[in-house]
Amino acid sequence: MSTDVPTQRRGLPLHVTPENSSGGTFIVIGANTGLGLEAAKHLVAVGAAKVIMGVRNLDAGETAKTSIESATEKTGVAEVWKIDLSSYDSVKAFAKKAITELDRIDALIENAAVAMSERVLAEGHALPITVNVLSTFLLAALIFPKLSDDAKKFGILPHITIISSSVGFDFEEQWNLIKDDPIVKSDGESMVTLMLYPLSKLMEILAVKYIAPQIPVSRTGVVLNVVCPGLCITDLSRNAPPAFKEQIAVQHKQFGRTAEDGSRTLLHGAVAGKESHGRLLAACEIATRQLPSWLENEEGQQAQKRVWGGIAKELEAVEPGCVSKMLQA
Repeated sequence: MSTDVPTQRRGLPLHVTPENSSGGTFIVIGANTGLGLEAAKHLVAVGAAKVIMGVRNLDAGETAKTSIESATEKTGVAEVWKIDLSSYDSVKAFAKKAITELDRIDALIENAAVAMSERVLAEGHALPITVNVLSTFLLAALIFPKLSDDAKKFGILPHITIISSSVGFDFEEQWNLIKDDPIVKSDGESMVTLMLYPLSKLMEILAVKYIAPQIPVSRTGVVLNVVCPGLCITDLSRNAPPAFKEQIAVQHKQFGRTAEDGSRTLLHGAVAGKESHGRLLAACEIATRQLPSWLENEEGQQAQKRVWGGIAKELEAVEPGCVSKMLQA
């Protein structure tokens, strides 16, 4: 795997501190389990003023919140908000609430993702494409203008950190089959459903690389980066076939980071410097060296443009003007 699991470092540094987090408001999507839960717990522990736990299942979210309060002995910080990334209306409602009710947003950590073994559609697309790509960027686009305003108003450096994976780098052959129209061709009935997770992660990275130069930190005051947390012991593969789950379980035992250790990569992304804008981060450092040449050469740059074009077309149909507002922030 491109995550380099046999040698992936463990015992990663914790980059969130009282100095860079105290008084801030952080949104963690997918915060009821795994990396998101551990990231939210760290943010509460270091003194964040408010941590919004974006979850699909409110009961599970409340259970996670209780566990955080018990572990940190801090109440009144974590809040559980509903967001279902399989529904554009849910994403829009969440964004509207965040913009209306939160005085400031220091970071949006987009951690939610799905991997499926059976074909399921949501909003007219394969579920992993809707959740991992389209809704993820819809939320980013909707909230971006507020982050830009908050940067100026509060003198802060807000972040949007998209949690991705370098696993897609291993699927160049499959990528070549869809690269001329990635969003549409991902929906084809001939697509192997298990391939959609790595391909969706690849699209996230390509889209961030393309859009970041158009929303420079020097103008917007907002950092947009993408994080590969490595191989972590979570329940992401819960929907996979038994044989695949067994394979992942072996890798978890041999090489996997704990969810707590992996969450530190998310938090690094949420406080990394301006130099992380548009970059892939891994193991709490900039990981440009991991990018294969076929993603960065001339053909790769065209692929970046096509991926973003497909995403932007969908976003503008869902919420007209949202992309242009982000680009003009």
